[in-house]
Amino acid sequence: MRITTVRRRGRALPARPSPGTPLAEARDLHVRLGRRDVLRGVGLTAHGGEVCALVGPNGAGKSSLLAALAADLPASRGTVRIAGRAAAEWSARELALHRAVLPQSAELSFPFPVVEVVRMGRAPWAGTAREEEDEEAVATAMAATEVAAFATRPFSALSGGERARVALARVLAQRTPLLLLDEPTAALDLRHQELVLEICRERAAAGDAVVAVLHDLSLAAAYADRVAVLHDGRIAAAGPPAEVFDGELLSGIYRRPVEVFGHPRTGVPLVLPERTA
Repeated sequence: MRITTVRRRGRALPARPSPGTPLAEARDLHVRLGRRDVLRGVGLTAHGGEVCALVGPNGAGKSSLLAALAADLPASRGTVRIAGRAAAEWSARELALHRAVLPQSAELSFPFPVVEVVRMGRAPWAGTAREEEDEEAVATAMAATEVAAFATRPFSALSGGERARVALARVLAQRTPLLLLDEPTAALDLRHQELVLEICRERAAAGDAVVAVLHDLSLAAAYADRVAVLHDGRIAAAGPPAEVFDGELLSGIYRRPVEVFGHPRTGVPLVLPERTA
């Protein structure tokens, strides 16, 4: 399904997708890095209005799948489509209007102030009618991620968690319908982990598709509409967390005994390793 575009100032801009619209699709996806097949026959679709969490042990292929969905990592076989169009058909500038990517780590060579780093997310819209949204988009993203208080501080002087939130603010300021987030909660404290995933839910409620790599399975269960459990380059299981998160399955994949039980108040699955003490 191709996403409708609106032409402004000579460039085709993406229109807001309808809920349920496929915004990124991988079909029979194979990816090879060096001599290793990191993805083998993977199929996944990210729909507007949905948070999809990619989970699994280290080396399972989560980040590779996210990079392939972003068209940053080429497929050796199979197809990837973004907004209904083959990934290879998009130019880099066009892609930046349709999807925003949060990498695992954010590094900059120069001491840009925080506000300028966030403003970098608006670069794809330069010369379009939506350029007029720049200041409002930057301010809204900084408020949502709670980084406005240190807007003038150099990015290089921030803690790891503060950098992670600034990097997310840049992604939010980009205002694309597809958000691809690689471990967005990894460097964050408890409060900001919850904040980031609440933002993901808000973006999905507004019609965006969010795909996030997560290691905390209980967080994934609490906030994701759908999870894909990766193992050895394949998707071992996919679906709603309550259906997918099974103690036997997860124990085998993580090679560690795991318990899954419902939260006593909400019923949402809680996933914990079995501990003897």
